[in-house]
Amino acid sequence: MQLKDKVIGIIAEQAVLEPSDVTMDSTLEDLGIDSLGLVESIFAIEEAFDIQVPFNANAPRESDFDISSVASIVSGIERLVREQHS
Repeated sequence: MQLKDKVIGIIAEQAVLEPSDVTMDSTLEDLGIDSLGLVESIFAIEEAFDIQVPFNANAPRESDFDISSVASIVSGIERLVREQHS
């Protein structure tokens, strides 16, 4: 399974949607994921990829981790996996 598909699966699970309903252009808001769902998604992603996401749940907009769309989340995770596993 590709990283992108795994991330989409985690996000879809939080949104209670099918992975096919989640596009790279989707925002978490589009998918109905609230701040608690976002935190749960981040925890699930960290566990799935054995990485630490630099994410401040209290100030997500000030974080170095871009959560503006599914595509930005996927690219951020790809970068973290490369950095933390090299």
